[in-house]
Amino acid sequence: MSSTMTTSDEHQSNSGEAPLGSAEVVDYTQQINELTVSLATAQAAVEDFRNQTLRARADIENMRRRFERDVENAHKYALEKFVAELIPVVDGMSLGLNAVTNPAPEVKKFLEGSLMTLKMLKAAMEKFGVVEIVPVGEKFNSDRHLAMSSQETDECAPNTVLNVIQKGYLLSDRLIRPAMVVVSKAVDKPQPNNVDVMA
Repeated sequence: MSSTMTTSDEHQSNSGEAPLGSAEVVDYTQQINELTVSLATAQAAVEDFRNQTLRARADIENMRRRFERDVENAHKYALEKFVAELIPVVDGMSLGLNAVTNPAPEVKKFLEGSLMTLKMLKAAMEKFGVVEIVPVGEKFNSDRHLAMSSQETDECAPNTVLNVIQKGYLLSDRLIRPAMVVVSKAVDKPQPNNVDVMA
């Protein structure tokens, strides 16, 4: 060996490493490229997992809200079928009691007791969110009223409820039975005859 070694040769011989050949450089470049691709794939997987997690959280939150709403509605409208069955009883009692005009003295006490019972029944229904719909004088609302007939009048605006044939009922804000009503309509005014008479 010659005594004149270059500095890079000394460094390589001191470190005990062989000089890098072009094949080794290509190998390291290939490994770096593979690691870069692996890193990009892993980052994409992490982003996908993050998106799936966010969607799952949103789905869970939506299910929780839906469940809370369903439970609230179940509590709110649990009495719906019971109330629907009870309404005809109230109607029957009201009609029967209103039919008595001149009761005999012995029937008067029974009538008073029946009126108090009806009043207590209505109060109990109101306590649980049952509301009567008696829309006399209100504008006709097809969501809560059922028009049974119409009547011409100039005493109020058209589509105003003139009379209630049968009361309607709400449970909280849900319609149990629409009010059957008579609705006003404008009076038809006769058209004047525009006939020219030739003389």
